[in-house]
Amino acid sequence: MKLQQVLSLVRRAVDDYHMIDSGDRIAVGISGGKDSMTLLYALHSLKRFYPNSFTLHAVTVDLGFHNLELGRIEDICRNELQIPYTVVKTDIADIIFEQRKESNPCSLCAKMRKGALNDAVKEAGCNKVAYAHHKDDVVETMLMSLIFEGRFHTFSPFTYLDRTGLSVIRPLIYMNEADVIGFVHKAEVPVVKSPCPADGYTKREYVKNLLRRLNQENPGVRERMFTAIVRSSLQGWPVASETDGPGKGCREV
Repeated sequence: MKLQQVLSLVRRAVDDYHMIDSGDRIAVGISGGKDSMTLLYALHSLKRFYPNSFTLHAVTVDLGFHNLELGRIEDICRNELQIPYTVVKTDIADIIFEQRKESNPCSLCAKMRKGALNDAVKEAGCNKVAYAHHKDDVVETMLMSLIFEGRFHTFSPFTYLDRTGLSVIRPLIYMNEADVIGFVHKAEVPVVKSPCPADGYTKREYVKNLLRRLNQENPGVRERMFTAIVRSSLQGWPVASETDGPGKGCREV
């Protein structure tokens, strides 16, 4: 997939859910993986022509794994894209895997990572943070909630966080994971492999494989599930054509 096609999908998501206002200072959460790097390139290109002017600031939360290599990412941000880049050093990995020895580390890790990210975002003077969740993530999260929690729920395109005063936007929600992979390969975007020892052995990975099988056996089921989410009355998911601003999005307390 070419950057032009990525921009088309991102622009439609941003417009449909009114994610960006003039004067926004948007922090982009960068893990170094394919999703966050695609988001970074997309927003950087969108910034050139989008009618609502905004600025970008890339932020990486370093969990403390010693084999995480961010040199190439820093070079891209500072030199190629000329975007300010902040790396937040933490000891989250040590706390979760060495001190607490969590058997199911993902939930606690996500909470601690988001806390560190939000603090850095506010310190950088940003009012919004962009997450790189794509369409597959939306559907997988819904299935995880249904299977493991017994409720129909997933994250929304636009979320206002009451406790922090920040807004979360997800500009990649119209992109399939295959689109992201296609763009990264086409544009030769460098990515950093996750050093987390739990990577590939999580509930999300189980649901990802389940959804892959369902889609193989019933072609188009992933798209139909996504359409069901968009058309539902799920909190934070107004039908795209009926949105009238961020106020229609979900609020978290």
